[in-house]
Amino acid sequence: MRRASIAVFAVLLAGLSLVDAGAAEVHSLVYINGRPTRVYFNDGDSFRQLNGPYTGRGSRLGGFNTLESFGPAHAWGTWHPYELWINAKLATYNGRRGIWHCTSDGSTDTYGRVLLDCPDLAIDQIRRGYAHAMNIDDTPARPEYLRAQQEAIAARRGMWAHGVPSFVLTSLHSRDEDPTKDEHKNRMVSVRDGHSEPWIHDDRYAECEWVCANEIVADEAAVRDFARSLRANPEVAPALADTSNLLLVELVDRYARLGTVPEYTTPEVRALVEPRLEAAKREGRLGQATERIGACAIYVDFRRRYGLNRAVCMRGRGEIPPQLRALRGLE
Repeated sequence: MRRASIAVFAVLLAGLSLVDAGAAEVHSLVYINGRPTRVYFNDGDSFRQLNGPYTGRGSRLGGFNTLESFGPAHAWGTWHPYELWINAKLATYNGRRGIWHCTSDGSTDTYGRVLLDCPDLAIDQIRRGYAHAMNIDDTPARPEYLRAQQEAIAARRGMWAHGVPSFVLTSLHSRDEDPTKDEHKNRMVSVRDGHSEPWIHDDRYAECEWVCANEIVADEAAVRDFARSLRANPEVAPALADTSNLLLVELVDRYARLGTVPEYTTPEVRALVEPRLEAAKREGRLGQATERIGACAIYVDFRRRYGLNRAVCMRGRGEIPPQLRALRGLE
């Protein structure tokens, strides 16, 4: 079954690659601030605008993230990196085949790309399992994005078919990129609520090195039981009226893992909940946290990801990270 799955994916990607190589650039229609705009999707969460006030400008679509499409760069669970690369390619083609609606105030990111908000595209990509909800700070993604993601996870669609990590590792930065910095940050995005947590380090990564996150995992049953007890507590419940069950579980889970609550927790909720969490953790009611290998990503400097000079590991189908090979008993 597993070999058949990889074979089907291989045929799919070969066909998609032929379309790219043998056809003219495929343009799609996106309404930006109500104006029909021709765009070219270079991956599932960004495109280049071909007419209008931002002609020729790259555009980054906020609130969600598709996997890297420059090569077999991701792995987790029982996925092969090649399969997740195909998932990233499918996200690109899904973007190209639709008609979407976006808004922008003209803001740009650090790469000079115009920032856009495209809810219909984001929800479609997330619901299909071609993308995951993402905010770049410690705030949760939109509720409608998280609902779409929970639906995709429950149905094991797309990137969730062969495992669901606690975090997706979306970016790696080696110390060599800027040796003058005292610390360097990789980005990990929560699968539960879409917030980002920085992985602070001072490591040098070699080209084509696989880097895997060591996740701290709370006792899910204990976390959910305690979240329910907070919801049922007459002193606490009124303050939690505007907090969804998912974000309440995230609050308890964060404390069980790290001994902190999310930055977006209101002062009222913090004052009521933190002492109760502290007591519960001291008494063992939050269970025992454990460690596991989570999502992995391959390090390749951005200048070596494309073209004739791209890194060797970007030219083939990739290999299962050694950390996951050992975990799966393949060594």
